[in-house]
Amino acid sequence: MSIVQPIPLCRVASVQHAQQPSGVPAIPGHRVELQLLTTLKCNLKCTYCSLGVGDVLGSQTHVDYSLEQLAAFVDKHLAGYETYVTFYGGEPTLNKAYMHDVIARFPNFRFQLQTNGTLLDGVAPEILARMSNFLISIDGGETTTDGYRGRGIYRQVMKNLAAVRPHLNGSVTARVTWSHPEISFEELDSLTEVFDYLYFQFVADRGAYPADGMAKRKAILTQMIAKFFSRTDHLYPIIPIMGMVRNKVMPSRVQEMYQGKTQCRASTHILNVMPDGRIFPCPDLLYLPEMQQGSVVDNWLRASPLQPDPAMPCTGCEAYAFCRGNCMKNLFLAYVKKDEEYRREVVAPICELVKFMGEEIDRHNPQEWFANATLPVRKLITDCEVYEYVEIMP
Repeated sequence: MSIVQPIPLCRVASVQHAQQPSGVPAIPGHRVELQLLTTLKCNLKCTYCSLGVGDVLGSQTHVDYSLEQLAAFVDKHLAGYETYVTFYGGEPTLNKAYMHDVIARFPNFRFQLQTNGTLLDGVAPEILARMSNFLISIDGGETTTDGYRGRGIYRQVMKNLAAVRPHLNGSVTARVTWSHPEISFEELDSLTEVFDYLYFQFVADRGAYPADGMAKRKAILTQMIAKFFSRTDHLYPIIPIMGMVRNKVMPSRVQEMYQGKTQCRASTHILNVMPDGRIFPCPDLLYLPEMQQGSVVDNWLRASPLQPDPAMPCTGCEAYAFCRGNCMKNLFLAYVKKDEEYRREVVAPICELVKFMGEEIDRHNPQEWFANATLPVRKLITDCEVYEYVEIMP
């Protein structure tokens, strides 16, 4: 495994934001996330994989650009930004050499690994130790996870996590795609005993939200939220609930981190770099050429084309104050591309669930709860680092 020499620590004395021709920064604020797709190949075949849309999954198996080209891109467009890297895929641990070289070349960046966890035991301890957070994809308990990912996957992931725990310095977050309405409160709740945080996202599949399924999801959300507010001396570490509470009790944080736009970062400061070097704002829209916003190989960058649009009804919604637009991909497909079926079967139910969560949180008087919470709990609500690594809204 080769070692690449690190770039100089201070290339510029002041922030030099990547500029648009109009003088508007391509990346607002001071923070940028480089989501580096190490490969589009995966060792699993999850039934709901978003990269399966547009035949993206498996289309690129290795990184074609050089570390020198990536460094030149960083030098030209990201100088002065606080930069953190998420290794993504496909399954990123299928290209461990690339992860190693990036960490060696950019030693002052922060790093996160989003992985299915099945190959985690094969990652070198020195790489594991550099990760600020791990997003480990899991779907719930053993039966649910194996049903979507393959027989034995749940136990394999749990075994690997236990094996690497001694080498980890960062947090470990369960990344759950809430796909099936039959998933139980108990299996989601049990993940909070194994992982430091639980992040769940409602699946974006057509036909996934029948009326009885919506009722079951709401019943589980009610249980989760009640447990969250049951104590003020201990945090129930479920990111979507934490994020909504933060947005309600500390609304200024939305402006600080996301410039008042979406909670998913696709409009502001995430750059998804494909193995061939093309850059897109959303990893679920890699198949749309009009979404390309830059290139590592050709060394150019523009603002994210995935922006709030007048066709999106969000600003008139009662949930907008804490939701801030939710998933831009979903809104883009439903309201800009005018996919009415997608709007009806995916976007509308998810919006209904987000509104329900907000209403249920309000029933517990989050301001009073926050006022009575211990200082460590308050600190995690307002400043949890994992907010930077996930979308917050489900």
